[in-house]
Amino acid sequence: MKDIHLGIFGATGLVGQTMISLLEERKIPLKNISFFASARSAGTKIPFRGKEIEVLELTKENIEKAGLDVALSALDSDLAKEFVPYTASLGTTVIDNSSAFRMDPEIPLIVPEVNGDKITEDERIIANPNCSTIQSVVPLKPIYDHFGIKRIIFSTYQSTSGSGVNGLKDLEEGIKGNPPSFYPHPIAYNLLPHIDDFLDNGYTKEEMKMVNETKKILGDDTLGITATAVRVPVRHSHSVSINVETKKSFTMEEVRKVLEDFPGLIVQDDVANLVYPMTINTEGKDEVFVGRIRRDESIENGINLWCTADNIRKGAALNTVQILEKYINL
Repeated sequence: MKDIHLGIFGATGLVGQTMISLLEERKIPLKNISFFASARSAGTKIPFRGKEIEVLELTKENIEKAGLDVALSALDSDLAKEFVPYTASLGTTVIDNSSAFRMDPEIPLIVPEVNGDKITEDERIIANPNCSTIQSVVPLKPIYDHFGIKRIIFSTYQSTSGSGVNGLKDLEEGIKGNPPSFYPHPIAYNLLPHIDDFLDNGYTKEEMKMVNETKKILGDDTLGITATAVRVPVRHSHSVSINVETKKSFTMEEVRKVLEDFPGLIVQDDVANLVYPMTINTEGKDEVFVGRIRRDESIENGINLWCTADNIRKGAALNTVQILEKYINL
């Protein structure tokens, strides 16, 4: 295991703070750690392993002075485009949580349980996928490996924390009867079939991220994939209804077995006792939960799944930290 000086970009944000908590929880050995954030947050202190670490302003000069071996980036795409390639040019390996580099053919897009073998010691930028894509490809991978996949239909039910603190605030204020300040319409007691900007094809960027990232992670451009992404009035954890058409025939017992055996996946599927994954039970958990596993009787080889995961943990910070663990153990 490498003994590293680690940097966290965006350390004071929701995902950055969760990354720091996970580094503590998972006891990852570090030589040193540096926290970076905006000028507004610079100078504040974050507790870490019994010490108070002062937050540095995110500047190229401060990054170069730090002499980082690896950085975890929780920046938005515009800032990532500015600071991630620069940091990589210094010889630092950056694991980036934004959408800026995900579809670059030269940059690996990684979910460790699914394609962690694509990471090499020579990587300088490693991309972390979209939150809903991460949790969806975990149950899809064993199905793909055992039965092949022709087509996937995603319908997402995404929590307000996926929009950060602004989304959470709109939900809280909306419950009090106040108008939204972030979303275009009220989110309290409502569903918004609109996540990110609309594109010329009528899909949103979020929906096309799921389509394109799933193909890249599974390494198969022939997959037929469509998606509808919906924001729901839930604080934490995303849910995804996944409909899969496979190439090979299967029994439902075989499907359940391959899902139960896959790392990072927990099957909760006992409808006789009303057991199935729910966001309220998923918050704060590291695993992806899958249930409502049933045959799609409208086609020859179809499967329906319900998939739930904590979008800030597995959907962002945890997946980034798991990539770090893979990298430092190469």
